[in-house]
Amino acid sequence: MKVLLVIISLAFAVASAEDNQTKITPSPDDHDPSNIITNGYAAYEGKAPYIVSLLIRTDNSNSVAIGGGTIIGNTWVLTAAHCLTTDYVDIHYGSNWRGNGQYYHSVRKNNFIRHHLWPNTNGNDIGLIRTPHVDFTSRVNKVNLPKFNQQKELFENWWTVACGWGGQANGKLADWLQCVDLQIMSNKECSRSYGNLPNGILCVKTPGGKSTCGGDSGGPLVTHDNPILVGITSFGSAAGCTVGHPAGFTRVTAHLDWIRQNSGIAYY
Repeated sequence: MKVLLVIISLAFAVASAEDNQTKITPSPDDHDPSNIITNGYAAYEGKAPYIVSLLIRTDNSNSVAIGGGTIIGNTWVLTAAHCLTTDYVDIHYGSNWRGNGQYYHSVRKNNFIRHHLWPNTNGNDIGLIRTPHVDFTSRVNKVNLPKFNQQKELFENWWTVACGWGGQANGKLADWLQCVDLQIMSNKECSRSYGNLPNGILCVKTPGGKSTCGGDSGGPLVTHDNPILVGITSFGSAAGCTVGHPAGFTRVTAHLDWIRQNSGIAYY
């Protein structure tokens, strides 16, 4: 498996999702996330007001990695831990254009919180960004987390939507937000592709090459009905985004206690 984070030069127009993926060394049984939205559809304005575009930057560097995150509170964005290994991020809110929101906040790494068991233990690719206060509108808004009484809910066979600005089927990064509808599968079925999986990982089916891809890292997986955030885009198949192998996410219900302890956000 490969991580779905992509590093590009500041000249976005010439970036390639496949040629510029970061290499993250996995733990012995780790999954190597590397792919994002392929064969999806363009999002209409306001479809996913909870998603943010992350430009992940390193001091004194001309390169930038791209990823996504999810607004879960007025001062909190939830993302993948592997998106938070740099010096600062620019968080763009309220627009479908990658890296060009209605406004943005630049946040330094002292406001990053990565799960203490990542990357040494699978299923913990989750992180928080403490942000300046954001007012909610029709274009910038949070999505609810699962309730604590849903901690044992696996959401198998539920339909969800994943969105991001990652690689498309043509190999190019998306300028405009792309979304794809995907069905959650059991970890037993997913383990046929990736080996034994802990509860902290959630997988979705990717029929017809519809999948997340490189550059979608950290973005949301949200249920269709009564929208709640059930997954954080984490990894894909090393064979590519369109080959039909499951796409992997960090399971949010496995980390409700961690989110509450670090952000104070919880639903009962």
